[in-house]
Amino acid sequence: MEPKLQRRVQRYGWNKAAASYESFWAEQLRPAQDLMLALADLHPGERVLDVACGTGLVTFRAAEAVGASGFVAGSDISEDMVASVAAGAAARGIIGEFRRSDAETLEHPDADFDAVLCGLGLMYVAHPPNAMREMHRVLKPGGRAAAVVWGARKNCGWAEIFSIVERRTTSDVCPMFFQLGTGGTIAADFRSAGFGEVHDQRISVPIVFPSAEAAIGAAFIGGPVALAHSRFDDVTRESAYAEYLDSIEPFRKGAAYHVPGEFVAVVARR
Repeated sequence: MEPKLQRRVQRYGWNKAAASYESFWAEQLRPAQDLMLALADLHPGERVLDVACGTGLVTFRAAEAVGASGFVAGSDISEDMVASVAAGAAARGIIGEFRRSDAETLEHPDADFDAVLCGLGLMYVAHPPNAMREMHRVLKPGGRAAAVVWGARKNCGWAEIFSIVERRTTSDVCPMFFQLGTGGTIAADFRSAGFGEVHDQRISVPIVFPSAEAAIGAAFIGGPVALAHSRFDDVTRESAYAEYLDSIEPFRKGAAYHVPGEFVAVVARR
């Protein structure tokens, strides 16, 4: 997909998903976020930027880690996500800076942050190495970047969602979605972006959905195919739901689905 079009698709798609994202994914993504934050090792008083911040699931935890003497900023390509994180910050009494911004062109000065985070956002960037170079640019010397992405396609039991959607409409999902999580790709890309002391870690965890409705909502409404899903008529929607549930049927335990998931996290120092 042409980069300009991909960025527009991501913006509109995540605007569609913004209202539902947390309800379907907050608990399911916590292990990945736990790992990334552990690698980031944030300290009180630090300045932190959360790239592709979404609704603030990572941002608010970062704010807690750096405390009142620290500072958090968040950026996201979706204005609806930015509105959500800004409202959540205000409700929590967090004084931060939140703006709509593409990860490849961060609107922050050079050497402005002690740490930059990106939790499950790099897969959607048109050119991830550009985003990594931007993360490097806005870090202070000695600062660190921490990111996490989904792992290899073969290890993510929900991955059939993409081909299911593609068979019904033009896909809006990045064709290289799983590339960063395959082998040592993400670590190699961070090194190529100028980082040193690069370390990656891979974990396998079940992604648990308590019901078929929750599994469907996460896959189609609160995630990366939300824009494509919005084009479905009722017949197409029901057939897609049925095919997706068939694809994750091997992972059903009673009413719940324990779908295999894999994440790769990396920490790198400027």
